[in-house]
Amino acid sequence: MLFTIITKERDSGSSQIELQSDATILAFGDSITYGFGVAEEESYPAQLQKRVGVRVINGGVSGEESSEALERLPKLLEQKPDLVILCHGGNDIIRKRSDEKLKANLTQMIETIKASGAKVLLVGVPNFGILGFNTHSIYAEVAKETEVFFEEDVLSKVLSKNELKIDYIHPNEKGYEIIVDAVVKHLKVIN
Repeated sequence: MLFTIITKERDSGSSQIELQSDATILAFGDSITYGFGVAEEESYPAQLQKRVGVRVINGGVSGEESSEALERLPKLLEQKPDLVILCHGGNDIIRKRSDEKLKANLTQMIETIKASGAKVLLVGVPNFGILGFNTHSIYAEVAKETEVFFEEDVLSKVLSKNELKIDYIHPNEKGYEIIVDAVVKHLKVIN
């Protein structure tokens, strides 16, 4: 499979991941990736597959922390994805696990993904606070340090609107659709 990255000036904020139509994407994460609270076909991986027309593996596990994900990731990478959309850490944040450990786990996941030959799109997760849903600063740090594509704000924006979620931390069908809209902006599928 041919896989290339097209990058433009970082300052312009414009960059795309170019995929062939026979590519495979692994959506890797916790309950938000899994699609907790919505029908399977309304999860963001299922909606993304319909939208871009490439195979998308749903690698989401509800309730999982980043240390567990780190152990589970290598087995999923055996499916040889071209791109991994990494959206993980919400349970670590909610359960007030160490920020340093979360950062180390995210970094190690990205290194493992890159070693497999896949590219990475990191999705920022909110720091679920009393004052709202701002993306946790760890995600921008990790994206910069590991030089991966980064979708910074979509999850924070979705979870800050009650009409886009089923409970405090999970999107509804429309919320997942907005996540897909944001992810698609980073992709270019070549037939």
